[in-house]
Amino acid sequence: MTYAAEEFLITTVARLLDDPLVRHVAVGAASPIPGAAALLTQAQTEGRLRVSIIHGSANNPFTDGGRELFDAAGQGRVDAFFLGGVQIDGQANINLVGTGEYPATERRFPGSFGSAYMYFVVPKVILFRPEHTRRVFVETVDFISAPGVSEPGVYRPGGPKALLTELCLMSFNSEVGRFRLESIHPGHSLEQVLDNTGFNIDLPDTVRTTAEPTEIELELLRTRIGAEIAKTYPAFGERVFGITQAA
Repeated sequence: MTYAAEEFLITTVARLLDDPLVRHVAVGAASPIPGAAALLTQAQTEGRLRVSIIHGSANNPFTDGGRELFDAAGQGRVDAFFLGGVQIDGQANINLVGTGEYPATERRFPGSFGSAYMYFVVPKVILFRPEHTRRVFVETVDFISAPGVSEPGVYRPGGPKALLTELCLMSFNSEVGRFRLESIHPGHSLEQVLDNTGFNIDLPDTVRTTAEPTEIELELLRTRIGAEIAKTYPAFGERVFGITQAA
C-alpha cells in the first residue's frame, strides 16, 4: 500500500481525535493536516464530532475570528486543539516568538497569539510539529510562549496530551512533566528518534510501530475529505490529493 507522508500524518491525528470525550475540535489557521484529520474523524464517527477550522469559510462557524474561538474555549466548548512551535522542550513548553536571547532574538516569528490561553483551557491539546530535529526539540526553549506544566494550585483544565512528528508519536504526562514514546513511524528507528531529540524521553518496554493508513481511510481521504479540505486549503488539496478547485 502506498500513501503520501501527509496522508499518514492525517490518519494518525484522526485516531487521536477518535475519543468520546472529544465532541468539538477547533483547528487554527495554516493547519491543513490537522484540519483534514478532524474532517476524517467526523466522517468516520458519523458526524459525532463538530469541526471548526479557523481559516477561510468552508468549515469556519465563527464570524469574529479568534475572539469567538477563545470565548468557546473558555466556556468549555472546545475539547481538542492543535499547537506547534519553533521550539518545544521536554516539559512541553513551546516557543512561537523567536530564537536567541529575548528580546534581542536572532530570528523573530509570528508570535504567541492565543497559544498560552488555549493551552490552559482546552482539555486535549495535540502538539503537531512535523520536523523532528534538535533545532526544534531542544533542552530548554529560548522563550516560553505557552508553558507545558503549571505550579501546584494553578487551575488548569487544559494542557498537552500528545506530540506528533515525522518520526514518532509521544504522549505527555503533566504530573511529572515528561514525554513518553508511544510509537515510531514505519521506516524509522528508536536511534533516529533519540538522536534527533534534544531532551530525555521515557521509553516503553516494547516500542510499537505507528499504524499505517487503511484502505478505507485512504479512499475517504482521496475523495470526500480531499474535496472538503481543498475548499479551505486549495494548494494543499491539489498537491496531496490532486483536487483542483474550480475557478
